[in-house]
Amino acid sequence: MNATAIASALGARAEAVCRHYLPHGRRQGRYWVAGDLDGARGRSLYVRLSGPGTPGKFTDAATGEHGDLLDIIRHRSGAPTLRAALKEARAFLARPAAPATREADTYDATEAARRLWQRCRAIDGSHAEAYLHARGLAHCRFPALRFHPALRYREGSSVRHLPALVAAVTGEAGERPGDSAVLGVQRTWLDPRQPAKAGVASPRKALGRIFGHAVRFGCPADGAPLLVGEGIETVLSLSTAVPGINAAAALSAGSLGAFAPPPGVARLLVARDNDAEGERAAQRLARRCARAGVSVTVIVPRGEDFNDDLLALGSAALAARFAPLVRFAGERGQQESV
Repeated sequence: MNATAIASALGARAEAVCRHYLPHGRRQGRYWVAGDLDGARGRSLYVRLSGPGTPGKFTDAATGEHGDLLDIIRHRSGAPTLRAALKEARAFLARPAAPATREADTYDATEAARRLWQRCRAIDGSHAEAYLHARGLAHCRFPALRFHPALRYREGSSVRHLPALVAAVTGEAGERPGDSAVLGVQRTWLDPRQPAKAGVASPRKALGRIFGHAVRFGCPADGAPLLVGEGIETVLSLSTAVPGINAAAALSAGSLGAFAPPPGVARLLVARDNDAEGERAAQRLARRCARAGVSVTVIVPRGEDFNDDLLALGSAALAARFAPLVRFAGERGQQESV
């Protein structure tokens, strides 16, 4: 087989390739998610596992690198030439494929996310609302947030049922998270005894189509800026300080870098986390917005994220720093430290 045929064959076994060469990653909807091409844990590298689109294509949202599974094999195997990478790929393809299960053939992560969303209720008065209030997030009753009192959590062979905050991910601004609009959900499992995240290995997990989409808060308004940040707590911290702003939580640095401003939005406020991954994601988004003619203001917290700032400085102090940017963002792109 030539390189094109091998790349196609690898795409047909994309998940198996990822499990072998990026073993610290995990499946997230139609993608395999890892930290980078070296196989680190994280959420910057996205490999498409199934259509729409070509299976096997990858993008690293932190670095802008992209390619296919043959590139991943060449990098991970240390192959010095394309010929050596093709030899490694042929050896992998010669191995018998793991038998597909009926569950794997029929499982639809987006539909599973929608079914879960239907089983949840509004957060009003719930343990999820108590958790958000404990984080200083007084302004948190949005249609995109719901509560599940006993959501299944699996860790290895162990299964527990814990209360959870469930956030709906949609693809377009202004879409209410009705059944058909939900593309995925983020689940945050909570400690049943106190308003805090559950003491489990992975208290947050995504389900369905997440990458490049967002959890939406507020309604778009003509001429108003759109605030977009990494996490739900980051975005709700700024929404608590300046109620009424139209906002979106991308849920990860990688997804923030791939976020597409909705049509009609001319001003974007990017609330990044205070780390290298957040900086790279914000820069990538800013470059894409510049090409689209969208004005960008990147804002940086003093702590690790804006929820740290809210808890340390208080809502009034955060509002004093942030409200002027809401009014004047877009007059020119800038980087502010708030």
